[in-house]
Amino acid sequence: MFNFSIKTLRRSVSIAATATTLTAALTGCSASVAMDPAADSNNPRCAALTVRLPNEIDHNKQRTTTSQATAAWGSPAAILSRCGLPEVLASTLPCVTAGGVDWLVDATNAPNYRFISFGRKPATEVIVNSKAASGVQALDAIGFSLNQAIPADRLCVDPKS
Repeated sequence: MFNFSIKTLRRSVSIAATATTLTAALTGCSASVAMDPAADSNNPRCAALTVRLPNEIDHNKQRTTTSQATAAWGSPAAILSRCGLPEVLASTLPCVTAGGVDWLVDATNAPNYRFISFGRKPATEVIVNSKAASGVQALDAIGFSLNQAIPADRLCVDPKS
């Protein structure tokens, strides 16, 4: 009934394999990370930061996100970054310096730590799941990019020092 040659069968299998590979490449292996943009996410400084962000942090590969001026690393996402927040000029949160950037540390939702850049307009926040990634490595990697894109106009002093 069916009159297929081996050559025709191999070509059909090859076409099907190519179509499957192309579909996987276009849809991606994992879904984009849904994130809300910050109020000032369209700031050119955020664009300058976004293009400088590393492809990998602490063995977590960068993933696509759904909003401008955001980034995520890991599957599931272990590190999130969002640029375009209001500049922080004063805070009672503890301050650390990593990657050449002063960061305010919010440990309210530990083991998910929220770090907010201090004295930079606009501000950038980084959220790190400390069970899946190193906060120091994340801040060092993102801080390097942040220093190139958004200069500091003031330094913070830890209120406990």
